[in-house]
This record gives sequence, structure tokens and C-alpha cells, in this order.
Amino acid sequence: MIVKMMKYNIVLFSAERERFIERLRELGMVDITTSGWEPTEADRALVSAIDERTKALASLEQFANSEAYVAGGAKVEKGNVFEAYQEAQAVIANAKADNVRLQKLLDEWIAWGDFDCSVLAKLAESGVVLRYFTAQRSTFEKSSAAWGAEMNIAVIGEDAATVRFVVIGNGSEDIAIDAQEQKAPTMSNAEIKAQIEQNEAAIKAQNAILSAVANARVEIEAELVALKYKMQDVRIEATADKAADGLLLVMEGWAEKATSEKVDAALDSCPDVVYIKEEPSPEDDTPVKLKNNRFARLFEMIGGLYALPKYGTLDMTPFFAPFYMLFFAICLNDAGYGAIIFALGLVLALKAPKMRQAAYLTMVCGGATTLFGLYTGSLFGMSIPALMGYPNMADCPIPFLDFQGKFFAWSLALGVFQILVGMLLNIVFKAYTFGITSTFATLGWFIILLSGCLAGGLQLLDPSWVIPGFTTSDIAFYVAMGIGALFMLILNDVKRNPILNFASGLWDTYNNVTGLLSDVLSYIRLFAIGLSGGVLAQVFNSLALGLTGLDGGIEQFGVGTIFQILGATAILLVGHGINLFMSSISSFVHPMRLTFVEFYKNAGFEMTTRSFNPLKKEI
Repeated sequence: MIVKMMKYNIVLFSAERERFIERLRELGMVDITTSGWEPTEADRALVSAIDERTKALASLEQFANSEAYVAGGAKVEKGNVFEAYQEAQAVIANAKADNVRLQKLLDEWIAWGDFDCSVLAKLAESGVVLRYFTAQRSTFEKSSAAWGAEMNIAVIGEDAATVRFVVIGNGSEDIAIDAQEQKAPTMSNAEIKAQIEQNEAAIKAQNAILSAVANARVEIEAELVALKYKMQDVRIEATADKAADGLLLVMEGWAEKATSEKVDAALDSCPDVVYIKEEPSPEDDTPVKLKNNRFARLFEMIGGLYALPKYGTLDMTPFFAPFYMLFFAICLNDAGYGAIIFALGLVLALKAPKMRQAAYLTMVCGGATTLFGLYTGSLFGMSIPALMGYPNMADCPIPFLDFQGKFFAWSLALGVFQILVGMLLNIVFKAYTFGITSTFATLGWFIILLSGCLAGGLQLLDPSWVIPGFTTSDIAFYVAMGIGALFMLILNDVKRNPILNFASGLWDTYNNVTGLLSDVLSYIRLFAIGLSGGVLAQVFNSLALGLTGLDGGIEQFGVGTIFQILGATAILLVGHGINLFMSSISSFVHPMRLTFVEFYKNAGFEMTTRSFNPLKKEI
């Protein structure tokens, strides 16, 4: 649900702004409107400083848990922690980049053997210049005699495929041979290795400084909070209306209705502040805060990936949450994979307390997948009925669901059901907000779709599912369809001419039929993704057993059997790992797509980009 808000129009002296904002931070209950803020160059620098420190804290958090972290050690000068971090990072980045260059140079020249660059320089001064070439062995063997007749060639080294040689001359010769010339070395291999070691020592020294910075990162956290406060002040001052030649400031604030009395008391305690408290109007850009039960709260992060619901509308989170969990389970469709997802969520909850909402959501979806996978009889691509000794699922006494044979129709049925739920929510909300007559067009479509599903759709799922007195040949069915058509074609706008209503209704019929057909067909992806993941799991199982010769069983255990088992295990781990990764992404994305497109559209979802973000003390 969406938390009820109260709007505050506040007037205060400009000179009291900083003190008043600090009072609101201590209160921690008021969100000040700063919409329409246009940053200046100085503001952008402030944003950049905030971003730099935010990234620095994330980097230091990761560094503190790495092997490079050194407990204890040196200390950094107080007031200079962030600067020390920047300097250390710059030195490390330069040293690592230089080592990449040096290692590449070493890889190029180590095969040439060790040499003294000072000797090469003296030779060049005396007019003897060495030019370095590499050629394929076949090319060199074929052409070396001809090359040697025209120039002085000395082979330096060779291997099975390549010959490395130098051409001795004065440096002015035009050498045109079928070989790759390399730049003359400027450092010996020993010098390159020494420089790499020097850079490694510099990195180690800077890691010690970074360790000290990580221990003192509370100073960067304080700087970040101060910069955020400053940014809030800048935005508030820039967007607040000024009156009386700048003497007064007029700002808009928001607070939760449940805590607004505390806000009233705090504002009343400020002698130079005048405010007007009122209910928000539909035209206001009211901030949104959601409040749901423990289960639905987990799925707020899913809805937040799209948008928050507009204030005054319906929060769809409690309604799409069960569908999302079920759709995830259908798409992944394997008890073994679900157990792994559940275990990953459990580990995340234990190891990363800050990510517990994501961890619990992972556990819920993984648990649902495990249950659904057990229902369809799938365990890491293996058939549970077959493991129980029933190759034919129909012979198994446990009523497993034949996913491949029956779920195509069920995926469409689930789509129709979710769309009908969305339409019903739309009807109820509009009737509550604008009156029942505003819903007649949607209500007519809802009655027609529901009647068609009950009278004819149920039998497509199971021929025995027949509602007595309400089939496609009963009068009750045609009465319901007629009532729906009346609402849809004649009464879709009770204030408009019936003829115009009829014309508009016909046009809406075309749009709705094509749109609903497209929406329902989108749910086939549930069946397709679930089926494809299961088939791939079976393929990897077959590959693991077939390629290692274990598909016929183990006749006699020996040393070779151990290697067969190890090979099959490697194939299974890699294959199922790839399948689990790809299927998990599909199971996360496609239910989200069905929610945000098909369900939200039919439910009449309206969005906002503004969340309730009250000023508050962060440290």
C-alpha cells in the first residue's frame, strides 16, 4: 500500500534557512521538494566530489576484505585520508599499467636471451647497428641462403615454428625480406625484471597506505555526509521561492500522515516559521512511500526497477508478488536448480546483512522453484518418476505434472488469469475513485472475458471442468455476454451520445482484441523457457554419460572408471553451471517483463519517479 502523506507550505526568513534545515534533519520526517533544480558548474563539482567519495568507500570496503589488506601498520594524517587514498590509487594504477607494458616487453624479448643494452649502444656509435627480425622456420630455411648473400645475418634463437635473427649493418640499409622486424631493445631482460619488481614493491607499499586509509575511512564517510548535506542545502536554496526581496523563503515539504503531528509540534517550536498543512491534490508531485507485509515487501525492489506507483493510485506490489514468484519457478522449473538458488540466497543473507532483502527474495524464489520442480518431477534434468522406477510418468502413483505435455495450455490460462486480476483491480480502483460509471467500458470487457473463460476455457484445460447451466450453449452465458457488450458498446461513456459510444466501442473492440491476444500469447514464454532449460539439462546429462562411456553403466570398477567419473563430473558441473546461469537470468527477466507490460497495462498502472526521501542525520 501507499503511505498517506501530508503537504506543508513553509515560510521562513532566509537567514534562518541553514538552522531550519538542520532542525528538519534532526527530526528526520520531512521531505523538501527540490524538483526543477538546474545545477551550476559549482554544483556539478559538488556532485563529482560526492561520487568520488562514494566510489572510494565502496573500493575501500572491498579492499578491506582482500588479501592485499594489511592489518595494523601505518597511519595516515588526520584530515588527509581521502587525498591519501587518491594518491595511493594513482601510484598503484600507474605501477600496474607500467608492469603490463614491461611484461609485454619481457615476453617479446625473453626468447632472444639476455643482453647488455649499453654494449648495443656502443656498437651503434661505432657504426655497427643490429636490426632484429623473426620469421617462420619454413620461410627462413627457404630464403636464408639468398638473404645471407646480400647481408650479414646471425641467428640468435629458434624454436619449432620461429627463427629469430639479426641483420648486422650500419642502419641505413633498406632491408626488404619476408620477416617481421622488431624495435631494438632499450632495456635488458634483467633490467625489465628489476623494474617489474620495483613496481611490485611500490604497489605493496601503497597497499599498506590503503590499509591505513581503510582503517580511517570513517573520515571519508563524514566528508561524504557533509557533502550530501551541502548538496541538499544547495538544491533547497535553488528551488525555494523567494519573497520580500529575498528576505523570505517559501518551500514545500512532505511528511507521513501518521507522523505529521510530530512534524507539527517541531514546526510550532520554531518561532519564525509559518506553515500551512493540507491534504495533497492530484496535481501535486507527491512523494511515494510503500508499506507492505513481509512477503510483498521483498518484491518492492522488483517493482522499483520499473517505477513507483503514482500517489493516489494503487500499489501493485502485493498483487504481482505471488505471480512473479510462481513465474520464476515455472521458468526455472527444476528442483535441483531451485535448491541451489535457495542456498545462494541463504549464504547471501548470512554473509551480507546489508543485502538481506535481495537474499530473502532469492530464497523465496528458489524455494518456490524447488517445490514446482518437485511437482513437475524434474531434478537436475532427470525425471524423478524414472528415478523411482516409473519410466512412464502416467504409471507413477504420485500425480506429477506432465510439464511438456500439458503446461502449454496452463501457461495461457495463467496469462488470462493475471490479466483478469489486473482488469479487476483497475475496475475496483476506478469505481472507488471516480464512481462505478467510469468503469463501464472496462467492466464490459471483463464480463465478456470472464464469461468466455468460465463457459468455454475451462474445458480446454480439463474436459470435466464444466459449470452446470453456464456453457457456451446456455442462456446464462449469452445473457452475460450481452450485459458485457452493453457496457462495452453503449454505456462506455454515460455522458456521451449512444451512437458515438457505439462507434467508439467498435474501435476499442478492435484495439482490445488485438492487444489482449498479444498479451495472452506473451505468457507462452513461461512454457518455452521452462521447457528449454529442462531440455538443456537433459542434453548435458546425456553428454556427460555418453562422452565418458558411462551411459551403459559400470560393468567393472577400475582406475579407468575413476577417470570416467571425473570426466562426467566436470561436464556436468560446467554444463549445468551454464544452464543454471542462463536460465536464472531468463527466470528473473521474463516474469518482470510480463509484470511491467501485460499486468501493469491491464491494471491501469500509473507511475511516478519521486520517492519519499526525508532529510535526516546520517551519522
